[in-house]
Amino acid sequence: MYFYQVLNSLLIPLLFVFAIASIGYAVGAIKIKGISLGTAGVLLVAILVGVLFSYVPSVTIADKTIMFWGDKQSSVFSTMSDIGTLLFVTAVGLIAGPKFFRSFNKSMISYVVMGAVIITVGVVITIIISALDSNMSIAMGTGLLSGSLTSTPAFGAAKESAGALAGEVTAGYGIGYLYGVLGVVLFVQVMPKILKVNIAEEREHFVAANTIQIKEDEKKRFALEEFGFFPFFVTIVLGLLIGCIKVPIGGGNYFSFGKSGGTLIAGLIVGHFGHFGKLDMKVSKQTLNMFRELGLVLFLVGAGVPGGVRFVDAFEWIYIIYGIIMATVPMIIGFVLGKFVFKLSIFNNLGSITGGMTSTPALGALISTAGTDDVSSAYAATYPFALVLIVVSCNLLVLLPF
Repeated sequence: MYFYQVLNSLLIPLLFVFAIASIGYAVGAIKIKGISLGTAGVLLVAILVGVLFSYVPSVTIADKTIMFWGDKQSSVFSTMSDIGTLLFVTAVGLIAGPKFFRSFNKSMISYVVMGAVIITVGVVITIIISALDSNMSIAMGTGLLSGSLTSTPAFGAAKESAGALAGEVTAGYGIGYLYGVLGVVLFVQVMPKILKVNIAEEREHFVAANTIQIKEDEKKRFALEEFGFFPFFVTIVLGLLIGCIKVPIGGGNYFSFGKSGGTLIAGLIVGHFGHFGKLDMKVSKQTLNMFRELGLVLFLVGAGVPGGVRFVDAFEWIYIIYGIIMATVPMIIGFVLGKFVFKLSIFNNLGSITGGMTSTPALGALISTAGTDDVSSAYAATYPFALVLIVVSCNLLVLLPF
């Protein structure tokens, strides 16, 4: 009896976490005409496993029931997603921090506008679809939008405001999330090929243009340990505290940066200063790369499996189409704006797109495609503004009388 209790509460979820990650990496390595899912292959496998769990939540062996999916298992994957988010976003913030505040220029305005345009286009499309389709509630539409833009904070805000319709928001999020992630991951790989960009040449120009001379600090600092774990974990703590701050936006609703926004901001700040007094707060590049990749994988597994379960709850093909429209149209409009109006380089343009779509997996794919971490700066510049707008928008959208 005890064996089955342990199996149900811990071993099964952990077994699937690492099995999904292993198979997902193998799937992501498959290339078709030079395009691959990369780490997002983990998400695809995770969602498929979640769909399987929705149909087969448990099995009975020798009169003993082994749960694949239930409250305990859901809690494990939710925690996994949270930890992954913290690791990934904190690493991105610390990587971008040393250059972020030193590179404020006219491009920053471009990033803010692109983030605003991407979110606004998505919101307008959602309102139009919800108004035209009498069979779809605005709660479902808002869920689809938050999933298509892969924004968990927006999903949480909408679900909280939806009240009795929170279930529809959740189902919409699950349906929109799959293409929301895979669509952007493929977009950042396909666009350079469509435009016939010489990646190596573009990377050389891009890195040169984004190289910033940072003065070496001659003052003696001391580090508590050699790997940089201490400053990394302190940054997460600061980020969570920032994420807890709630700002009233009227009607009894609040805005907060949440885990993602808070840790990104903390990472940018700590990465910029690099020390607290004489305490060295720098983290080695190797440590940051390791945390970034580990965090991304844990996030994809932790979010993908529950997303697959939710996917089945209210599946309709028309909702898939709506989700594709909500994700694709803002991306295309944002890219055209960045290319022809703001004249951004291909990497800055795509980096801003991943930030505007609040897509951490797409940033991982872009870093792999570009071959440089410098694309994180455009993501970090666009993400906070897009995050604020999508959270506030979804909070209010779900209250519309459709």
